[in-house]
Amino acid sequence: METAGMIVTNIYEDEDDGEDLKDGLSELNDTSAEEEDRVAKAEEEEERDYATRLNLIAKRRGMALAEKYLKQSIPETFKGVTVYVTMLCNYVSVGDAKKTEQVFEKMRDLGFPLSGFACQQMILLYKKFDRKKIESVLSLMRENDVKLTRFTYLLLIDLKGEANDMAGMEELVEAMRIDGLEIDNYIRGELARHYILAGLNEKAGKVLKEMEGEDLEENHGACKQLLPLYASLGKADEVERIWKVCESDGRVDDYLAAISAFGKVGRVDKAEDIFEKRIKSGKTISSKGYAALLNVYGDHKLLAKGKDLVKRMASASQPINRFVWDTLVKLFVDAGEVEKADLVLQKAMQQGGKQMEPPLYNSFHVMMDQYSIRGDIHNTEKIFHQLRQSGYVIKIWDYQSLLQAYIKAKVPAYGLRERMRVDNLIPNKFVAEQLAQMDSFKFVAEHLAQIDSFKNNWQHLIWSIERAHPCR
Repeated sequence: METAGMIVTNIYEDEDDGEDLKDGLSELNDTSAEEEDRVAKAEEEEERDYATRLNLIAKRRGMALAEKYLKQSIPETFKGVTVYVTMLCNYVSVGDAKKTEQVFEKMRDLGFPLSGFACQQMILLYKKFDRKKIESVLSLMRENDVKLTRFTYLLLIDLKGEANDMAGMEELVEAMRIDGLEIDNYIRGELARHYILAGLNEKAGKVLKEMEGEDLEENHGACKQLLPLYASLGKADEVERIWKVCESDGRVDDYLAAISAFGKVGRVDKAEDIFEKRIKSGKTISSKGYAALLNVYGDHKLLAKGKDLVKRMASASQPINRFVWDTLVKLFVDAGEVEKADLVLQKAMQQGGKQMEPPLYNSFHVMMDQYSIRGDIHNTEKIFHQLRQSGYVIKIWDYQSLLQAYIKAKVPAYGLRERMRVDNLIPNKFVAEQLAQMDSFKFVAEHLAQIDSFKNNWQHLIWSIERAHPCR
């Protein structure tokens, strides 16, 4: 009779059986690893699903409901990096600096590894609201050995360009090369744009030649960037040369860029010619094509031509989408016809209501800015209300425009701080200054009211004395 020990001994003494056992154990381990991997992937996918829902709620229904969803509907086990990064990005998009910083710190407290993407979002936030804090983010990245991403470099290049620091911009480009990141045509385009704005046209010209490459015929993809940049330099001949190279391809992006570029160099006739040839060729011409030509007419204050083009759109059964409505709003504003621009926006809202697609955010903001410059509180408040009704999340710069209307009218804006709190918004530096200015208006208004009250009381006292002691 075999004991248990003998059985085990026999198993290992039998070479073939021993190999089978090893294979079985190895297969079991592989199965366990596969199962763990499958579970991990399923959890990751479920977290992504939660993050997707969270993102939709934040964008369409606002951050207050997104916060509620995060707190009440997402289980703790699925509150990972993806979910918190989603909140971080959405706080950046609405300009809520305080909440963005809180989420960033929460991610660090939870022990999530510091990522280049999260730091990039913080730089994007501080680029808008507090540029002094950008260096602290970069220091944090250096301490944690987090490499700069291409987009982070792009943000920093843009910052240096806006500060007119061309040397700093060039140092960043060199750092990109050292980090092994490609200096592509998009980045070259940004460099050229800043050189042009700084008046360094020769440097800009060299960058544009780099973008063209040795043979532009083999590098047609650069045309859509080269056309507007040469137009910004005012070089109509270069715009013409680039267009001749890419015209035969008939790419949509190229012809749209050409219409805008020729408009910028004052060649409205050429922009029209490109547009007409596109129609005659039988190639598809979208609403973007009409919008591009409308923009040219707007820039040159050719309102009558703009109206005719819209009529052509209607007769061609071309849908007037929200991009075209936006261009029309801008066209009337540029022509000084603000009230007509407002009527266009109202029509866009009516159409958008039917198609469940509101006018562009920019359309509302253009109108708000126009009314706020005039000090027209009623209409600024009207557009502000319509922006909210259209489903957009109110942002800090919306209050900026609204406050400007009150400041221009020199009228106190009572309750605006409370309204901002309801929208979960913290005043940035500029808005805080506007609110302080509002407080001075309140102070003056209150004192004037006291003076008027004193005058009325004094006059009443004199009247009472005169009645009691009439002159004889």
